[in-house]
Amino acid sequence: MLSTGPDNMASYTPSDEKTHFDHVEVTKSPGSGPTVDTIDLDHLADASDYTHAVRKATEREHALSFREAARAYPWAFFWSIAISFTIIMDGYDTYLLSQFYAYPSFAKKYGEFNPAQNDYNVPANTMVMLANLNMFGSCIGLFGMSLVTERFGHRKVIMMGLAMLVATNFLTFFAPNIKWLTAGVCLSGIPQGLFGILGSAYASEVAPLALRGFLTSFVNICWVIGQFVAGGLLAGLVNIPSEWSFRIPFGLQWVWCVPVFFLTLWAPDSPWWCVRKGNMAGAERSVKKLSPKSTHSETRELLAMYQHTTAMEMADRVGTTVLDCFKGVDRRRTEIACMVLAAQPLSGELFAYGSTYFFRQAGLSADNTYKLNFGSTAVAFVGTVFSWILAIWFGRRTLIIAGFVLMGLELLIIGILHYFNSAQSVVWTQAALTVLWLGTYSATLGPQSFGLAAEVSATKLRAPTIALARLWYTICCIIGVSFQPYLINATALNLKGRTGFVWFGFCVLTLIWCIFRLPETKGLTYAELDILFERRTPAWKFKSTKVDVIEETTRDAGSDSA
Repeated sequence: MLSTGPDNMASYTPSDEKTHFDHVEVTKSPGSGPTVDTIDLDHLADASDYTHAVRKATEREHALSFREAARAYPWAFFWSIAISFTIIMDGYDTYLLSQFYAYPSFAKKYGEFNPAQNDYNVPANTMVMLANLNMFGSCIGLFGMSLVTERFGHRKVIMMGLAMLVATNFLTFFAPNIKWLTAGVCLSGIPQGLFGILGSAYASEVAPLALRGFLTSFVNICWVIGQFVAGGLLAGLVNIPSEWSFRIPFGLQWVWCVPVFFLTLWAPDSPWWCVRKGNMAGAERSVKKLSPKSTHSETRELLAMYQHTTAMEMADRVGTTVLDCFKGVDRRRTEIACMVLAAQPLSGELFAYGSTYFFRQAGLSADNTYKLNFGSTAVAFVGTVFSWILAIWFGRRTLIIAGFVLMGLELLIIGILHYFNSAQSVVWTQAALTVLWLGTYSATLGPQSFGLAAEVSATKLRAPTIALARLWYTICCIIGVSFQPYLINATALNLKGRTGFVWFGFCVLTLIWCIFRLPETKGLTYAELDILFERRTPAWKFKSTKVDVIEETTRDAGSDSA
């Protein structure tokens, strides 16, 4: 059976061999004895009204509107956004590297002279090496994150990453040659791997249900802000002939790290993480810091819901290691998290976000290219804001599938336009479609994929699942950036606009996966998601299937007793 000891966590007896939630004792109802309000936190699950408290907290989560949740949890709103600001640096730095290849001063410093073009050019193999080593560093960071986040918590891991980024940025800023630049880019990838996903993981654990979709998808707008700042700098500095035109953007990373470090230092720990560590007092402090307007009863009821969900997962023998992500129903949850993040590069992201080189090869001037590039980041920003409006009416699954349909059509048209004459009007039409693709991506797949990846795992497996998802995303990016330069480089295949056909094919394949495997998570608590996955509910039925957490666990417990 499942019992609850003084550490507030459920203990599993090895003789129990059944799965599901058969061992969760949730049959307590209001009666004599200490209540959730009065009982010592170390014995919260022994309260006479424990089940009633769990139900009330669950119903309150569903009842809160976005505006009510923002008023009730103002600091959850603030701290989620503050922690997500780390991703601005990830978006900024990644964007800089991909856009520098067509930068005149950067190409002159680290590239080679191409007599055919009478200009300096960064060779395709150098582009591949820099991009892949940066992502190799990200893989190391992600692997480290999966090992240490559950032990030390989100905040401490983020602060370690910020300190490391400050140190590694010296290499990229002062790099005298391509070898030193390569070392700096690789080492900088380690903290970037941490930042790329911890923001949404933290938001998913501090935000109430009504704010969860917005705050987990806020990661995407942080990426866009980073890209917007980088795009503005590149457009403003492109005509400076000296090395300062690319060293200044590298140096600005130091400015951002300091305030974000102190914001992270003052932020509360995730209450879910505190509960998993058996630190109920710490969880209560975090909840009060996130929602100072909550009454004592509301705080205790919320803690009961957190503990109940954690107990459900322990009853299903959910561990906290990477290997546990591939066991039982969690294998499916890991697949979904991995694929929904990998959908980003598979959608054509590497082509659209690296379009400056494509535009230069198509004949646009460096000045027009970087102005267009800067404008596209503004479109991406507006698209992300628009996605929040769309998310009110549509679920994550619907928006992602619709996004793939539209993005695939845009890529197909870009490819078809290649076979028209090479007049400037055709080039500008392709450029406009690329900008439209970025707007579509930012309104659909971009923000929703971050939110869904953060929500879909079991709470105890959130850190390793998200690390695996981001790792798979990075592997797909490594594969993509390994052949994307060869598709478009003037000294390689030189496909130009026909590159759109390649990414259109990947769009179609990923769309098929989404239709059959991607579930809807909007409006579902983590306990409800646990039950739906345990039932092996088909992806397209998640939205319509009704779940009562208390009745479900009580019925399972009763059948086990029988």
